[in-house]
Amino acid sequence: MSRAHQLDDALRTLRLSGIADTLDARLAQARAGELGHLEFLHALLVDEIERRDAAALERRIRAARFETAATIEEFDFSFNPKMPTAAIRDLATLRFVDIGESVILHGPVGVGKTHIAQALGHAACRRGYTCAFTKTSRLLADLAGGHADRMTFAMRDFTVAQADDLYELVTERHRRSVVITANRAAADWYPLFPNPVVAESILDRLVNGAHHIAMTGRSYRPNRRPQRAGSDT
Repeated sequence: MSRAHQLDDALRTLRLSGIADTLDARLAQARAGELGHLEFLHALLVDEIERRDAAALERRIRAARFETAATIEEFDFSFNPKMPTAAIRDLATLRFVDIGESVILHGPVGVGKTHIAQALGHAACRRGYTCAFTKTSRLLADLAGGHADRMTFAMRDFTVAQADDLYELVTERHRRSVVITANRAAADWYPLFPNPVVAESILDRLVNGAHHIAMTGRSYRPNRRPQRAGSDT
C-alpha cells in the first residue's frame, strides 16, 4: 500500500474525510507555491470544518421535517404589495430566536404563511439551532397517540383532551421560540378552547410578547395550478 493510501485510510479512520477529500488539491497548491506550510495546514482544517458544518446542517434540516426547502430568498415579496416585507425580513435576522420570542403569522389561505414559517426554520437551522416543523393534526395525533383528527390550528374547536395536550406542550416550551401560522388572528382563538382557564393559560404564553404578522393579499396558489389542456392562458 502506498503512503498516499495509508494517509487516506488514516484520515478516514479518524473521520477526517473533509481533509481526505481535498488533500490532493491542497497538495497541488502547496507544490505550486500557492500555500506555505501553515497555510496548507490551515486550509486542510478549514476544509474539515466546512464538511462537518455542512453535514450538521443537513442533519438539522432532515430532523426538522420541513415539507419544502423554503427560504426567505426564494419568497416573492413583490407579488403582494401589502405584504409586510420589512417585518418579515426583520424576523429573518432571527433576533426573535436569540431572545426567545415567538411569531404568529396569520391571514387567508395561500398568501405564503407556511413558506415564511418554514423559511424562518430553515434560517434557524443554518444558524445552528434545531427546529421542528409540524401541522396541528400531526402534532395533536402524536400527543394523543395517533388518535387526533385532521385539523388546522385556529380553524376548528379543540376537544378537552387536545386543549390539555396543547397546554402541556406550550408550558414546556415557554420562553422558547415558536412560529405559528393560522387563518385567524390571535384575538379569535379564545372561543376555540372548551375551558376558558386553559385558553387563557395557553394564549397568555403564546400571544403576549409574540410578533403578530398579518399576511394579506392574493393567493399564490392559482399561479401554481397546471394549465388545462388546450388552454391559451
